[in-house]
Amino acid sequence: MKVLISGASGLIGSALSARLQIDRNEVVRLVRYPPQGEGEVFWNPMSGSIDAIGMEGMDAVVHLAGENIAGGRWTEKRKQRFRESRVGGTQLLCSALAQLAVPPRVLVCASAIGYYGHCGDRLLNEEDGAGEGFLAGLVRDWEGATEVLAEKRIRVVLARFGVVLSAEGGALAKSLLPFRLGLGGKIGDGRQYMSWIALEDAVGATCHALACEEMVGPMNVVGPEPATNAEFTRVLGKVLKRPTLMPLPAGMARLMLGEMADELLLASIRVAPTRLMETGYEFLYPELEGALRHLLEG
Repeated sequence: MKVLISGASGLIGSALSARLQIDRNEVVRLVRYPPQGEGEVFWNPMSGSIDAIGMEGMDAVVHLAGENIAGGRWTEKRKQRFRESRVGGTQLLCSALAQLAVPPRVLVCASAIGYYGHCGDRLLNEEDGAGEGFLAGLVRDWEGATEVLAEKRIRVVLARFGVVLSAEGGALAKSLLPFRLGLGGKIGDGRQYMSWIALEDAVGATCHALACEEMVGPMNVVGPEPATNAEFTRVLGKVLKRPTLMPLPAGMARLMLGEMADELLLASIRVAPTRLMETGYEFLYPELEGALRHLLEG
């Protein structure tokens, strides 16, 4: 296939681009700088500019670009940037795709399990509705921006990513230094669920969505065994052979990060990859300890 990718330089985008090229697909990157050749197409979500002509002839599109929600404290200005980037960027891309003479067969649009909001111990799947809070509302709106493609016979997959584990970036990479120094510990009471997935499986699930014609609509990109924060902390300490006796109290997390702490660190989101399992995806790393050993021990 000829696949257009936004956010191709990010953690998932880089790994996905490499995987697609190994499998002899042609990758074209949607970039915000002047294109350096036929493998790049220009867009600027903030200014509303996009080279629609350069998008002609794509078999598939994977939309991963957007402001990093976990990049720092959520000020009102940053929350507005999230909306402009995530909702506005998706609207711009989908409007352009809808106007193509020959549109792609499929769009895989990155989303987030933050859609479900805090759900305690309840195990959710793709049939459950949106939760409460800023992030749930944001995700609902950016998924809604794909609806313009409904009449164009473009298969749309809403890839709701959980916590993607990689030693090269994301939440795990940020945790490694304090844990290796013996300063790691649970966050709050540690009972909140964390729905995680190894980077290789996040890429594998995305490729599965591109190829599987029956995959339509929401797809939870998480592993089959969500872990509580306390369990994740214990297993990471075991793999690193370090103590995990330095908890981060909920009050301190809120003092440091405000609203972001409640929605990203303290919220419990226990989600099942029901659609992936129903359509035959086989996880490379279904168990947390095996995934962490693979990522951290090579």
